[in-house]
Amino acid sequence: MALPSQRVALSLFWRTFFLLLLLVGGCLTAWTAALLMRDDPPREVLAARELACVVNVSREALARVEPAARSGLLKAIAAREKLQLQARGGADRWTSAADDAGMRRFAAALRTELGPDTLVASQVNGKPGLWVGFSAERDAWWLRADPERAQPPQNLPWLLALLAVLAVILLASVLVARRINRPLRELQFAASRIREGDLDSRLDESTITSEIREVNMGFNRMARELAKVEEDRVVMLAGISHDLRTPLARLRLEAEMSVSDEEARANMADDIDQLDAIIDKFMDYARPGETRLQSVLLSRLIDKEAAAFRDPGEIRITSRVAIDLEVLADEVELGRVFANLFENARRYGRSQDTGVAEVQVSYVRTGGWVICTVRDRGPGVPESRIKQLTAPFYRGDTARTAATGAGLGLAIVEKAMARMGGTVEFHNAPDTGLMIHLRLKHARA
Repeated sequence: MALPSQRVALSLFWRTFFLLLLLVGGCLTAWTAALLMRDDPPREVLAARELACVVNVSREALARVEPAARSGLLKAIAAREKLQLQARGGADRWTSAADDAGMRRFAAALRTELGPDTLVASQVNGKPGLWVGFSAERDAWWLRADPERAQPPQNLPWLLALLAVLAVILLASVLVARRINRPLRELQFAASRIREGDLDSRLDESTITSEIREVNMGFNRMARELAKVEEDRVVMLAGISHDLRTPLARLRLEAEMSVSDEEARANMADDIDQLDAIIDKFMDYARPGETRLQSVLLSRLIDKEAAAFRDPGEIRITSRVAIDLEVLADEVELGRVFANLFENARRYGRSQDTGVAEVQVSYVRTGGWVICTVRDRGPGVPESRIKQLTAPFYRGDTARTAATGAGLGLAIVEKAMARMGGTVEFHNAPDTGLMIHLRLKHARA
């Protein structure tokens, strides 16, 4: 039986260590090469030392050669070293070569080597070049050399090399960072897919990094378990809906047929309706998180949901939303949001003066978002309890505890808004009442 092949496993620490080691080693090598391109000491000083050596040799040669043989010596030096030696006279016209910083450094270094009486000229008797005036025994001489000997170093190649090194370092840093963060980015993307309801999202379990492989395997196990839980929940919800509503329907029928007292029969029917409404709330809250976002005319949807609240003695809804305003949402989910908000206002947002819930719906545009505000004129909510409004089964005060309902309306609102990529916020109005801000994406952003 063949043994399974063992995959090489590197911990994230050692993987990061070796990548950074390569990067730092490459950077040090490149910086060393770049620094070696610079002359130390400066090139002007080196050139001055070299030319001073030539002048000293020429001085010794002129001092030791008989005057009759100097002509041949001068010709030999000119032929071999491309140097011109000529006697310096008092009538010579010459121009100082100290016309820039580099040449001044060169002249200063040359005088340091040859003596303070050394002359450095860029032109003698109309002839350009690098002229050095010196003395040999009792005679004075001019030595004409190539001007490139004193040219300052060219910085452009060094700067280009430095920029190239920096570009390589930046590119390597980006590649290393991307390489290290890729597993985390994939995990983040898969987690967002799970949050949006895509429970089929999976991560690669064959990656070479041991820690990442273990995380991916655990994430995949979690996704499979969540998918199974979601499947079981759908089946359970369907069973609950059927198994509870069937006896409720029988109870309603028996109450209508067997109870002779009209008031008792009406109360029983109300209780059955309440139970049926509570079941609907539970179903809405536990509904799977899949949504289908599309362009929705907000004003038309609000009018549709407001039409279900027909009794003006309980609630009056006024909409100030533009008829052509479109938001990106799931129409069914968004309708459920406004239905729960209107129902919440009908129960708890009634004015203390009129006993009627006066609800106003308005909106503002901000960037690519639409902030839709639903406001009532009721007593509001204590500031310390606003954050608890979306908790399942929560009722804010004694009056709300005595009220009928499942306590899931605002929890359903928050959950539905999260499914559609929006948010919901609760604030007390400056004067009286509760303001609920729905943040929705604009369809044409």
